[in-house]
Amino acid sequence: MFNETLTERAVELLCRLIEVPRISREETAASDLLQDYMEQDLGLEVRREGNNLWSVAPNFDPKKETLLLNAHIDTVKPVAGWQRDPFKATQEGSRIYGLGSNDDGASLVTLLHVFAALTKHSPKGGAGRGLYNLVFLASAEEEVSGKGGVESVLPLLPKIDVALVGEPTGMQPAIAEKGLMVLDVTAHGKAGHAARDEGDNAIYRAMDDMQWFRNYQWEKVSPLLGPVKMTVTIVNAGTQHNVVPDTCTFTVDVRSNECYTNREIFDEIGKNVKSEVKARSFRLSSSSIDVSHPLVQRIVELGGKPFGSPTLSDQALMPFPSLKLGPGDSRRSHSADEYIDCHEIQQAIETYLKLLK
Repeated sequence: MFNETLTERAVELLCRLIEVPRISREETAASDLLQDYMEQDLGLEVRREGNNLWSVAPNFDPKKETLLLNAHIDTVKPVAGWQRDPFKATQEGSRIYGLGSNDDGASLVTLLHVFAALTKHSPKGGAGRGLYNLVFLASAEEEVSGKGGVESVLPLLPKIDVALVGEPTGMQPAIAEKGLMVLDVTAHGKAGHAARDEGDNAIYRAMDDMQWFRNYQWEKVSPLLGPVKMTVTIVNAGTQHNVVPDTCTFTVDVRSNECYTNREIFDEIGKNVKSEVKARSFRLSSSSIDVSHPLVQRIVELGGKPFGSPTLSDQALMPFPSLKLGPGDSRRSHSADEYIDCHEIQQAIETYLKLLK
């Protein structure tokens, strides 16, 4: 009965959030709603930085380890192809359709209500017995890895020892995830008239480097994440049909594993390509947690099967061990007619409570 009540409240909050647009960097209204709910309905003490909200469980003891529960508030923009209103919570059977229902609304409302239950209504829980400290964080700008998101608020939190990040994983533990580095590459040539044998075609120079990005095999392969993956995603060159282009620019999406830092990958690329290469950032690193960590082992005891995730999350900006575990399916994320099933929310609440107790 207790879990059913939590599920009903979580579903109700999710429907309210869906109907308040919360696209990255435009989360203010949703953060206002969530803050009011946390304070007025759940009786939590809430702190805020920008559109990030967090709450520290009572009786915090700096001598004890601290577990962070995190999920993000924001969504991507709705893609084409929606058959329903993405900003309306549409319930069909046990499914709830709406933008951000799966990514990351279900994890957000589920972890919030579990946090409130453990800190206020469940004295027999781990946090209630004083075995560890518990912190809940609803972060902003996750979908764009924005500087105003989790990165801005982590220095304001107590020292965190480990984090459970709510993302749609089917409630299976993602104990490693790939990092991201975006490269802007420029091949230089010499302009000339296309009718004559003159100039140095920058497109042809770029093609050689694109072939290297396509075919290079990285030596270190992760047992969970596989090899580093490099993909050319955008190409631009030329001004008109009869001019040999003197520059060709292209973008490379690099997904790193935990065997290399982004800087190491960048340095290796620089040794092998002739074009000019610039990295937009080195900050989104691959992350992992040891399978022997007590949190991972407890999830395994409950039937969880650890795996490696190819998608990025706020974990990339966390300088402490973390894992992803949440309701929903990553394949529904960023897609038309995104949905979550109420049964998935109920299962998540039950699993989180067993895990954290």
